[in-house]
Amino acid sequence: MRGDARKDTLVVLVLGLAMIFGLPLLIDPHQLTVLVAYGMLALSLGLIWGFGGVLCFGQAAFFGLGAYTFAIAGINIEESTLPLILAVLIPAGFAALMGAFMFYGRLGDVYLAVITLVVSLILFRWLNTTAGQGYEIGAARLGGFNGIPGFPILNVPGRPDLPIWGESLYYVAAFALLIVFLLVSWLLRSSFGRIAIGIRENEERVSLLGYDIRARKTVLFAIGAGIAGLAGALYATWAEVVTPNLFSLQQSSEVIIWCIIGGLGTRFGPILGAAGLAYLKFQLGQQSGIDNMFIMGLVLVIFVLLLPRGLAPEIARFWLWLIGANRRTARRRAPRAGGQNG
Repeated sequence: MRGDARKDTLVVLVLGLAMIFGLPLLIDPHQLTVLVAYGMLALSLGLIWGFGGVLCFGQAAFFGLGAYTFAIAGINIEESTLPLILAVLIPAGFAALMGAFMFYGRLGDVYLAVITLVVSLILFRWLNTTAGQGYEIGAARLGGFNGIPGFPILNVPGRPDLPIWGESLYYVAAFALLIVFLLVSWLLRSSFGRIAIGIRENEERVSLLGYDIRARKTVLFAIGAGIAGLAGALYATWAEVVTPNLFSLQQSSEVIIWCIIGGLGTRFGPILGAAGLAYLKFQLGQQSGIDNMFIMGLVLVIFVLLLPRGLAPEIARFWLWLIGANRRTARRRAPRAGGQNG
């Protein structure tokens, strides 16, 4: 088991490094940075929903909280190290409180989805009304629908005079995603992760084995929110402005679509779905003849009908079939080669 885990980790590292250094040759690093942030956001929901069985329809709430925390703390502290940490801890703490109320309240899956969506929409509506001078947190003014511009971006730890931007920001974000991916992989291989998957498959049976399902769901929910908060901070330093649109219904629904198309129950699927659809959205944004949301909806319908398991499982299935076909071909040729040599 440990050998398989080490092999899996080595494969992820090799492929991850190849993609990190190879993709800038094909796509502009500035554009890649936001794709990485979206990929991390999708991974956070993929962990909660795909492996924990908890459909969070308001993952954008944690994404937005991370972005706003980073911006507000950055303005007040004037350095990015602590704001980046807070961007992870505050969404995680908020999710832990919300999760405890929901899971210990024994709410059903539908109610969980609705509550998380409502929380996101409440934050969206409230932040749009914070345009007055009274809405300030320290030196940071919330700015209403205009958001918060002009905050300090990510910098080398302890050196606010050395900002990280452009291609350097892409590499920092990409390595952060690789580290988060490896940590998620380790978590899922641990006893905690295996029990979480068991809860997804049969919650009652796991409960009868003596495990506290509600506590484990709360912890998993908080971990996913912390990852989404980190993605929000990376997005904020890329965009150099945060607005209430980060909490919008469109943002919440897009994360769901990314995970479905990429493949639920996989680690790489949500990242693939987020990066692919976000890139498609960027390309469609260069024209005005077709509505972007119409195309996104059409893509979702096609994938649900033709590839219900998502893109990543089908790619893995095709790869395994290809390997098997090559082996079968090699076995058929082997006797002929032996006969000729004899």
